[in-house]
Amino acid sequence: MSLLPDVEIMTIGDELLYGQVIDTNSTFMGQELAKIGLRVRQISSVSDRADEIVAALDQARQRARVILITGGLGPTKDDLTKHVLARYFHSELVMHEPTLEHVEGIFKRYNRPMLDVNRQQALVPANCEVLFNAVGTAPGMWFDDQGTVFVSMPGVPHEMKYLMSEQVLPRLQTRFQVPPIEHVVVQTVGLGESFLAEKIADWETALPSNVKLAYLPYLGGVRLRLTGYSDGQPDLRPRMEALLPELHAAIGEYIFAEGEVKLEAAIGPLLLARNLTLGTAESCTGGLLAHKITSVPGSSAYFRGSIVAYHNDIKVQELGVSPATLADHGAVSEATVREMAEGARRRLGVDVALATSGIAGPGGGTEAKPVGTICIAYADAHQTVSRQFSFDRGRQLNVEYTVTMALNMLRQNLPAGEVVKL
Repeated sequence: MSLLPDVEIMTIGDELLYGQVIDTNSTFMGQELAKIGLRVRQISSVSDRADEIVAALDQARQRARVILITGGLGPTKDDLTKHVLARYFHSELVMHEPTLEHVEGIFKRYNRPMLDVNRQQALVPANCEVLFNAVGTAPGMWFDDQGTVFVSMPGVPHEMKYLMSEQVLPRLQTRFQVPPIEHVVVQTVGLGESFLAEKIADWETALPSNVKLAYLPYLGGVRLRLTGYSDGQPDLRPRMEALLPELHAAIGEYIFAEGEVKLEAAIGPLLLARNLTLGTAESCTGGLLAHKITSVPGSSAYFRGSIVAYHNDIKVQELGVSPATLADHGAVSEATVREMAEGARRRLGVDVALATSGIAGPGGGTEAKPVGTICIAYADAHQTVSRQFSFDRGRQLNVEYTVTMALNMLRQNLPAGEVVKL
């Protein structure tokens, strides 16, 4: 069995270097490669210049045995990638008839005239293996040159994802005889990486030698990813899953799901299992909390609606917050968010409500309530609980962190139930 190759990702396009387009392709490729046990050694971005692309290819092949290239396959003059690759691999461009038929079919389907530049999408280097692109007009190209694999794919994210998932990853697994690998993910929220590591230090130390733990922090929480490598024994995944009960015993209060699931998706099954409906009353989050909840397919089964009470008048008129409460405690206070949550339950006719209010910044803070002061409340038929947070991470992050903490407060205060598993 051959040694697993290092991988380099190369993105081509001036728009990436100018910051006009965010490189999401590398993130996706890195994540998918890790799932099959391949390591990305470097990610490079290259301009739309032939000499710089060639130099980058020369350098990349010194570092890695697999170079995955995206971008530069469009029909315009600045799209140079396949022309450069043809020269680099001492070949010429030829018409790939199946791709041409596919492109012609696309233009016929949309009743659009097909220009010569569109026909040129079907030109490929004669010595490449063509990777058929069923969701776009530019095919992928696979070169195996002196033991190094070069793969060129479109920069359009959905086209790249299709080729990676349907063709590139399976070919890499076959080409390099990638051994079986398993990932088990546990999602946590409400505890920082260092504190989490301290709590599970003994558990981590006792992991089998073929199972590695990665801490993957995000805003407000940490994904714990167990990666298991084949040890020649059967049932690798069940053996990894058997490690989890001890992890739950150590940090169960912070675990909200197993698998690749976001917090806003994990709350749905919790509410549905209890036959509860949810609503929100939002000030500083401006509707983002409701947006996160409704971004989950099927959320209409438990989410009724939201009242964005940004101004104090709306808090009073729509949510029934007492003017005296606002006068005595201010809009950013536990007293106010408690009344907001209770008012949302009444007004929206829901079983459970969340409320947010805070000073997101950059202005508006005082000595008593500096920027980053956030108050969140949860209310149901039996209780209303609230908490004040203090975190100043900039306006947008303050708002996003508030949403995470509100969803976590919901999770923490619902009656006990099973951890969500996907």
